Amino acid sequence: MMKVSVVIPAYNAMSYLPQAVNSLLQQTFTDFEVLIVDDGSSDNTAVWASRLHDPRFKLISQPNQGAGAARNTGVKNAQGDYVAFLDADDFWAPTKLAKQVQRLDHQPEVGLVHTWITYANPDGSLSDRVMKTAGEGHIWTQVVVYNPLRCGSTPMVRRECFKEVGYFDLSLKYAEDWDMWIRIARKYAFAVIHEPLTYYRLHPFNKSKNYEGQLKSFCQILDKAFKSPPPQSSHLKSRCYARAHLHAAWRAYSSNAYERANTLMFQAIGYDKHLLLHGNCLHLLLKLSAIHLPLLKLPIEVLIFLRYRLLGGKTLY
Repeated sequence: MMKVSVVIPAYNAMSYLPQAVNSLLQQTFTDFEVLIVDDGSSDNTAVWASRLHDPRFKLISQPNQGAGAARNTGVKNAQGDYVAFLDADDFWAPTKLAKQVQRLDHQPEVGLVHTWITYANPDGSLSDRVMKTAGEGHIWTQVVVYNPLRCGSTPMVRRECFKEVGYFDLSLKYAEDWDMWIRIARKYAFAVIHEPLTYYRLHPFNKSKNYEGQLKSFCQILDKAFKSPPPQSSHLKSRCYARAHLHAAWRAYSSNAYERANTLMFQAIGYDKHLLLHGNCLHLLLKLSAIHLPLLKLPIEVLIFLRYRLLGGKTLY
């Protein structure tokens, strides 16, 4: 019985997969198996993976069904006590598995342990940008508002969690990992390693750039989560939908879809007017006002408040 099963969903992954595999070969913890799930690739991903000589590596091929289905295939074939996910375009620091295993071994109440993230450039070199997250303990109310696992390659999960909460939801086109973390957080505690042990590669093909599809999936996930929320947490619902729409508004702005960003921002404020207290929302309002989009849709008292906030809390008169 292996201690850890590493699941790598791979679709036309040859530009990046070798670096992911190399980061596994450099792990200081060695009691693991690797399940490379070739999800109907049309490049030579399967051929390359089948030639790996290390007996810990196993290739599973299936017709193209998406990342969620590939993860499910990996989990169903996993033999380890713990399951770690590694997207084919990401890679790990050498001590990642060792430190996560140690945490799960010593904290039986924890179902998922994740790490901080260093962003990597398209060529695999590391940037100086580090994402520090703080998701620890019984944090369903945090996870449902804002996913603390900013990359799907950070978590290690007890395999028993999937028996308890089920597999990845294949009806979701985006953010199926966030949906899973919400379900796990309902029943288990989380832990985080305060080191950037996951390297998240940013490149032009990251699917998260599709803000409309992402928003649709976000709303599906929140619909599910709030059908039967934990006690005394239903008040978070409007805040969650507001954050989802604000996230989509920023994505639209980054894609130069300014009118759509404007619409999504006002929808976010409609869900939760307290969003105006957050610098992230004020920053977007300022950017959109600079290109003369219609801030006059806002009530006059809100415009006065915004002017006050944007002046840094100085006296208005």
